[in-house]
Amino acid sequence: MLVLVSYDVRTDSKDGVRRLRRVARHCENHGQRVQNSVFECLLDPAQWAKFHAELLEIADLERDSLRFYFLGANWQRRVEHIGIKPSYDPEGPLLI
Repeated sequence: MLVLVSYDVRTDSKDGVRRLRRVARHCENHGQRVQNSVFECLLDPAQWAKFHAELLEIADLERDSLRFYFLGANWQRRVEHIGIKPSYDPEGPLLI
């Protein structure tokens, strides 16, 4: 399933800046950044459960916010990209 993850981390302290980096790094390890604080993550249910739990441990829910949009297995019909930054296919071949 494709999950769109967005976050807003309060960065008015060193701890907040550190938390922002950790949240971003954790999302980078599980998905593709499509905007500054927005990631598309293609995960199976077990991966999603682990990723979600770890993200909740990193974030300070008294100061930060996380949003998850579940686009499901048929996400291709639900995503439209317009603009200069090329889109990517999360199920396509990965070239390294």
